Amino acid sequence: MTPSISAALFLIGSYLLGSVPFGFLIAKAWKGVDVRTLGSGNIGATNVGRVCGPKVFAVVFFLDVLKGFVPPALSRQMGLSASWQIAAALLSIVGHIYSIWLGFKGGKGVATGLGAFLGVAWQAGITAFVIFVTVLIAFGWVSLASIAACIALPTFTAVFNSGDRVRLVFATVVCMLGIYKHRSNIKRLVAGTEPKVKRFGSKPSPPDPFSQKQEVGD
Repeated sequence: MTPSISAALFLIGSYLLGSVPFGFLIAKAWKGVDVRTLGSGNIGATNVGRVCGPKVFAVVFFLDVLKGFVPPALSRQMGLSASWQIAAALLSIVGHIYSIWLGFKGGKGVATGLGAFLGVAWQAGITAFVIFVTVLIAFGWVSLASIAACIALPTFTAVFNSGDRVRLVFATVVCMLGIYKHRSNIKRLVAGTEPKVKRFGSKPSPPDPFSQKQEVGD
């Protein structure tokens, strides 16, 4: 098998790993619920935590971060170039957002994006995470915190990885993808109807079949 074929197969594996819907699987196994029908309907760690509690949130968050981190970290250990590492990181995020196991639907990629950045541009990833936590504490909107972190990524990638065009392009693509996935949240933020984060473990209510789901976070 040629190196190019091996690298291509590795990229496919990166997407498939990113596609593993840990939030959906763990909520189903741990609490016996389909998280897509509760809360915001999102499979990300925030909604899983809201539905199932903080312990489940911690497990899902860790696994979602890990599946973003492993592809670029492993590709670096394999001796692949920075471009291949970044491609693997991007595909893990795409896999989470467009999971093949869930009909190409998924989460919004915040936790997996953090893991991917820890693998290819850790300083920018940690800085964006600090911004996320700060905005969340200050304002209480997960969506606003996520958007702020996305916007910060290109700037801090340019600061910490000066002159690295490949990483800057990666950060810009992830930023644009993150904002696109939060477009409905942005409309509600502008309208003043975006709900703030609720205490984990509060009893969830089934979504109203006659109203649109409120997507409050990842």
